Amino acid sequence: MSTPSRHPFPGTRPEGISEEKESARYVREMFSGIAGRYDLLNHLLSFQMDRHWRYVVARQFRSRLDDPRTLVLDLCCGTADLALALSRRGKARIFCSDFSHPMLTRAGEKLRQRSLPPLVAEADALQLPFSDNSFDLVVCSFGFRNLANYRAGLKEILRVLRGGGEIGILEFSEPRGLLRPFYTFYFHYVLPRVGEWISGVKGSYSYLPGSVDRFPEPGELVEWMRDASFVRPRARRLTGGIVTLYLGVKAVG
Repeated sequence: MSTPSRHPFPGTRPEGISEEKESARYVREMFSGIAGRYDLLNHLLSFQMDRHWRYVVARQFRSRLDDPRTLVLDLCCGTADLALALSRRGKARIFCSDFSHPMLTRAGEKLRQRSLPPLVAEADALQLPFSDNSFDLVVCSFGFRNLANYRAGLKEILRVLRGGGEIGILEFSEPRGLLRPFYTFYFHYVLPRVGEWISGVKGSYSYLPGSVDRFPEPGELVEWMRDASFVRPRARRLTGGIVTLYLGVKAVG
């Protein structure tokens, strides 16, 4: 049985917004506005831990990444930091998808700078322009939380995965124990102010803690993955539970 959700909506809902289309439009415009400072803020506000978390994801799938026949989709890729981390672990072919044009432009530039093919697609994660059974691995770092409908997002990921393919979703979560009060103060009071000051976009980093507060607990999202027909869904907590890596497999046949 899944635990009760902390929010009444099936996906992200910025404050004052209740419709899926309006929510998606808000998120797209917000991330487009901070694209130029996105990398700096990610590294600064996470104390460089975002690099480590992406390394953990790459290490988790190292056997697949070593195979040059593997096709990977970096969903909600942002500026392609996860794709770059994956490329350092092997020879897999990596596609990047995001619905923010400025983010995707930065992603293409960074891939070209590292002599990697800029395989990018501007698309909504709920309506991907890929055929069924296209990828061996679908990964997403800190983007799934921003989808307007989480269950629909899981079904779309399942659709584009091949039988036996894997999913890896890296997302913020709330730590437990002694770390929680310090994390809560920083995440809700310090990070939004610093993020908005550096990005110059009012409200951009106030959205972040609210979106994490409303995101399903790890156990609940694992149940949603199971409901979507993923096999062996599980959650792996990292850094005391500040982030969680969600893993699962698409059944063969």
